Amino acid sequence: MKKNENETETVIALCAVGAEKAVSNELRKLNLKVEDSLYGRVRFKADIKGIYQALIGLRAADRVLLETASFKAADFDALFEGASAVNWERIVPKGMGLKVAKVRTNRSLLKAETTIQAMVHKAAAQRLCGKYNMNRLPEPVITPKGENTVKTAEVRVYIEKDIVSLLVDLSGEPLFKRGYRSEGGAAPLRETTAASMLLLSGWKRKFPIYDPFCGSGTILIEAAMYAWDIAPGIGRRFAIDQMLIADEKIENAVREEFRGKININSDGSRLIRIAGSDGDLRSVSIASSNIARLRDIAEGKEPQRGIRHPDTKSLGIDLKVCSMKEAISPYTDEGYLVTNPPYGKRLGDQSMAEEIYKEMAGLQQRFPGWKIAVITDHSGFESFYGKKADSCREISNGAIPSYFYQYELQ
Repeated sequence: MKKNENETETVIALCAVGAEKAVSNELRKLNLKVEDSLYGRVRFKADIKGIYQALIGLRAADRVLLETASFKAADFDALFEGASAVNWERIVPKGMGLKVAKVRTNRSLLKAETTIQAMVHKAAAQRLCGKYNMNRLPEPVITPKGENTVKTAEVRVYIEKDIVSLLVDLSGEPLFKRGYRSEGGAAPLRETTAASMLLLSGWKRKFPIYDPFCGSGTILIEAAMYAWDIAPGIGRRFAIDQMLIADEKIENAVREEFRGKININSDGSRLIRIAGSDGDLRSVSIASSNIARLRDIAEGKEPQRGIRHPDTKSLGIDLKVCSMKEAISPYTDEGYLVTNPPYGKRLGDQSMAEEIYKEMAGLQQRFPGWKIAVITDHSGFESFYGKKADSCREISNGAIPSYFYQYELQ
């Protein structure tokens, strides 16, 4: 039971708190209408083509959700009635299960999350069973490897000031899982957070970029994806594929449109200057291998696992093993330092991290005129670095509340 392909839906892009501006700007570049944004959620309008564009093309979003209903509910009767009125059969096919995966309630009379979860599931299940002449929805079947062999639609419930939003996850695996990273190193930066840093910093392809704590290469690889015009979701599938609103023809057209833009710079036709370093040889090896997997994805191949040794310099990416204190600019013009130094909570202890922040002050002399963007969980970074940032915003890296410091002029 498909809708007209040109009919618009209300869609939510979930992102890190603090990255809403980056996601909103991305949506506008995709010619999608942004309605509002708040606390890690950006609401927009899209037809089915726009939904696929968001799923495949958004760099800073963690998930894309379809808003099936929005209604006021100050008690459980109203919640059940509102959930029962949703046309779940328009989305969920016969044979698919349904799970209420998340509940969030704020400044609302309904507060008992487990009861909300049970009530919404009961309402949706009763409607679907009635439409499909079933006694109950399919239950999960878990294999010895922990895989669920029964496809399941995941629903999220957000209640804000008694207004209920019922959302169906169209992503499946979170969107930060691009497919290029088989190993992340000791404390990996989430891909969507790295993309948010790049977008918020103002970096563009024409400028050099350097990461003196490159680790497994996430910031540099996200920069390469941007510079090579690789849509982050081009190499993966989504939960929408199993739903009734899916349209394979439109999806394939969108994928081909994105794929037609890819230019991995193997012929040197673009001026791309992406560089980074790390004091750990294994981390740099992992970064090189992840770059090779990104190229696999760009060429439509299955990304190969394991350590690999590609010629990254021919692609405009310069990696080397050296400590941050030895890092120097490999370029003659000014650019952007974008980095994720060690967090005290993740690697070592806080005093060790603070000592590193002090040593980072030397970057100002070795990269004169460069702008710098730093993400860390330390609210006192500026005092150790020795300079007040031009701007600072709170942004989360997964479950870690962090701060994004930007220095416009060194």
